[in-house]
Amino acid sequence: MSKYSLIFILLIAIMLVSCGNQNNTSNLKSMETNKSAAQILGDSNYLALCYGGYRSNTRDSQPSINQIKEDMKLLNAMGVKIVRTYNTKYVEINNLLEAIVALKKEQTNFEMYVMLGVWIDCENAWINPSPNHEKENEKANSDEISRAVKLAKQYPEIIKVISVGNEAMVKWAASYYVTPNIILKWVNHLQKLKVENQLPKDLWITSSDNFASWGGGDTTYHVDDLKKLYQAVDYVSMHTYPMHDTHYNPVFWDLKTNDEGLSKEEKIDSLMIRSLNYAKAQYLKVHNYMQSIGVDKPIHIGETGWATQSDGFYGPDGSRACDEYKSARYYQLMREWTNKEHITCFYFEAFDEIWKDANNPNGSENHFGLFTLDGKAKFALWEMLDQGKFNGLTRDGRPIEKTYKGNKLELLNTVKLP
Repeated sequence: MSKYSLIFILLIAIMLVSCGNQNNTSNLKSMETNKSAAQILGDSNYLALCYGGYRSNTRDSQPSINQIKEDMKLLNAMGVKIVRTYNTKYVEINNLLEAIVALKKEQTNFEMYVMLGVWIDCENAWINPSPNHEKENEKANSDEISRAVKLAKQYPEIIKVISVGNEAMVKWAASYYVTPNIILKWVNHLQKLKVENQLPKDLWITSSDNFASWGGGDTTYHVDDLKKLYQAVDYVSMHTYPMHDTHYNPVFWDLKTNDEGLSKEEKIDSLMIRSLNYAKAQYLKVHNYMQSIGVDKPIHIGETGWATQSDGFYGPDGSRACDEYKSARYYQLMREWTNKEHITCFYFEAFDEIWKDANNPNGSENHFGLFTLDGKAKFALWEMLDQGKFNGLTRDGRPIEKTYKGNKLELLNTVKLP
């Protein structure tokens, strides 16, 4: 063999080794950015948020892929790597998934996973006074499930959880709630598809509902079908809203005599710690009920949040709960607690959405976002903005700025004690 032949062979070998190393690196990166629900949920490095990208007062106007890409970049800069959605029938979910795919192509280390929501209604839902809670809207629910299955097959590297129903069992959802057997039916259906290899084995199935619906409240919820649902889901997704209970159960919210002598900010902080403890108590009630029926599964928070504005029950003429300072303290306390305890908290929500109470712009449902509709960072995020986390990022082309022009004193002037 000539020396030239030997050199040629060595060059080929080096190229093959190099290609192999590149493939291994590529495969490693793919593995690092394609984790299962079991790996993600409970990991404080994977913060979670509820997401809706609607900019107008109607869902007839869908956010574009480019608009959602802007949003995902902002959330990613916050450390958020899991977002929760609510329906499958709108274009928004398709655009969200396509936006994530595009970002993963543009940035090889970009991670964003989805908890895919399936909306469940009872028969004659939203048609007062005749909702039939014992039966379901079978056509609409079946279509929601079918679309969810299709999307989970199409985007297995992104969709890691399917949630059947949103507050679909709690009885105060009087316009649409269903009995637990209906949720159980669809959870079992999805679990069966996993067994049959029609859905990924590591896809987790749950239902996202109020703490009371999961047995943490009134004993009227303690029915056999709920016990069976506990057995069927991969984990429990519970909601807790101390903010709402400042009106419906205000005793924990009242200022105590030992709060006298504290500054305004100290009094508010005391109230927000009390609110956190209230949420912890609801979590514990669900945990205790689960143990009482012999089940041991993870419990994560599918929703909790605190609105920054209200002209109703939670505003100046009501419980005075809503402002950016209280919202920020609740957000901070919630993150500290859940991160420490390895509880994933899908905080509600990323951005204000004004379609939720379209006829009442000042209604609290429109103001749960950590960002305003036009992309201003509310007080909860001011520190992140100071740290430069949003540098170069925009919403609808506008750079991210602080609310109140960053004037904390002006913000505190809007804060009222109960």
